[in-house]
Amino acid sequence: MTATPATTPSQPHPPFTRLRRGTSALRDVLTLMSLPVLVALAVPGAFAGGGTRRWFGGRAENQRAEAQAAKDAAAAAFYELDTAQRDLRISIETITAVDDSPAARRAVADFEALGRRIDEASHRYIEAVDAHDLDRDDLEAAVASRARGELTAAKEELVRVKQDLDRFGDGLGPLLGKAETQLARLAPAVERARQALLAASNALDAVRGTGLTADDLAARLAALSPELTRLNQGAGQHGVQPTLERAERVAREAEAIRVEAERLPEKAAEIDHRLVSLRTRAQALTTRAGQVDPVLSELRRRFAAACWQDLQQVPAQAAENVRQAESRLREAQAARSAQRWADATSLLSTVRALLNTTDEAVSAAGDRLTRLNAVQKDPQREIERTRFAIRDAQRLAMAGRATPDPRDARPLDDSVARLERAIGTLEGRHPDYWHFLTETEAVRQAVARVVSRIREERGTTGH
Repeated sequence: MTATPATTPSQPHPPFTRLRRGTSALRDVLTLMSLPVLVALAVPGAFAGGGTRRWFGGRAENQRAEAQAAKDAAAAAFYELDTAQRDLRISIETITAVDDSPAARRAVADFEALGRRIDEASHRYIEAVDAHDLDRDDLEAAVASRARGELTAAKEELVRVKQDLDRFGDGLGPLLGKAETQLARLAPAVERARQALLAASNALDAVRGTGLTADDLAARLAALSPELTRLNQGAGQHGVQPTLERAERVAREAEAIRVEAERLPEKAAEIDHRLVSLRTRAQALTTRAGQVDPVLSELRRRFAAACWQDLQQVPAQAAENVRQAESRLREAQAARSAQRWADATSLLSTVRALLNTTDEAVSAAGDRLTRLNAVQKDPQREIERTRFAIRDAQRLAMAGRATPDPRDARPLDDSVARLERAIGTLEGRHPDYWHFLTETEAVRQAVARVVSRIREERGTTGH
């Protein structure tokens, strides 16, 4: 056994002490190399004495080397774990900046739990490193072996935690991908919002250059100013998702303002055209309404009261509708002059509805007289038209069948009976031709419903 010097309390050596000791050893080696060969051959004998320790080789040095290798491996594992944790922390921060879902909150909690394991493994590694000074000259083999074991165990724990951390990172893929996608959308979305606001402002300036005020559009654009301020403050203050939604909302509203501003001259011209057109139509209806009285007189003279009583109020109602339409036209003109486009458009829609109702009522009187004249002259034509519709439906109902479906037979039989009753009303001195016409029309509609149902069930549009 090699002798060992008397043990003294092991104290850490400052860096300059190690440097001086290393320089002395180097000087000794150089001195030995300069001695004659015979002297060099005598050197091993000098170390064979019981009171000296070996400088080179031996079990302690092998254990020191193995312990140092274990220390280096543990340091590499510690560095890899620390790097992986730092990288994964960036991923977690990316996710939490965008996502507040239960899955994201669970990922944060899992990462914190892994962080505690990392702290424990790191503490074990640091304790193992601090517990053993592998640079000591008097390092014993047993101490070096124990250091190697503790450092190897610390490294293995670091590796296990690193593997768990890697698996956790792999599982973050969907959440991280979603977060990165939203972050990638953020800057372009904010820029689109800014450009949309600029385009809307430019469009308003162009419209004002034509003499139109566009006050309502200007007010809508001004209302977006606070939103632009929040966009400029950034996602760091307001969050990624709210900022992204705000940018998209601002872009949509600004684009709508721009489109409306660019269309405003066309809308003004369209309103002007509608004012002229509806005014002309109101005047024409006034003239046509004046022709209803002669039509009613002829209806009263030639047909039973039931044929024209529902038309008695047409002249008065037409005159009232035209009066209201002309009043709304004046209001629409005032709104147009004040550039209250929405009011002008709404009033013109009211005018159009009034004139449509009047047109239908005025036309109904003339149409009634025409139809009554036709059926009075030749009622058989209306009868045959209705009978043809019934027979056509009956043929369709019997196609491919020995007996008709009761769902078809009953309404068709009822239609035949109803037609016969309508024909019976033509007898007498003053037949109710209008009742006859409404009955035959109702019969044809009932028959058409039967035909439609049959064809729908058979999946065909033919007979």
